[in-house]
Amino acid sequence: MAADSESKLQLVRRHIRAFPDFPEKGIVFRDICPILKDPAALTAVIDLFEEHVRKNHQQLDLIVGLDARGFLFGPLLAQRLGLGFVLVRKKGKLPGTTVSVAYDLEYGKAEAEVQEDAVAPGQKVLLIDDLLATGGTLYAACELMKKLQAQIAGCLVVIELKELNGVDKLKPHPVFSLLHY
Repeated sequence: MAADSESKLQLVRRHIRAFPDFPEKGIVFRDICPILKDPAALTAVIDLFEEHVRKNHQQLDLIVGLDARGFLFGPLLAQRLGLGFVLVRKKGKLPGTTVSVAYDLEYGKAEAEVQEDAVAPGQKVLLIDDLLATGGTLYAACELMKKLQAQIAGCLVVIELKELNGVDKLKPHPVFSLLHY
């Protein structure tokens, strides 16, 4: 990684706050809010993602962002790359005809959905979210893209919690993480 990229990564790392025992005892919550509050840190995130995408994914059609924090980074990256942006939302939040998939949460189940016409068959997509933990939400989004017959180029996240092995659930799709904890 170039020195400029490394300094951007360090800037991003300095803007991640850790909250022990949140939302429950034994969990360390990684807070991205300071990144959003600092224009230089937010720019650094998008610069690093853009650098990775331009180097590794020359032919893309869409960036697909996950509800809700994928909506913070995805449109900025899509705009930089001259691509469209598609939302994957929680069930019941999108108008029109949708396609949905159910998935397991740590304490229950959830459903994610996308508008039926959001992605055309064969379009090449890259999914983005803030955090990869167990991989359930990103996996569900990948399943939605498969239902729409999209080609999944990979997934991007700001933070990956390595000990939870979420990347394994997403195989064979490559995952690019800016930071690992």
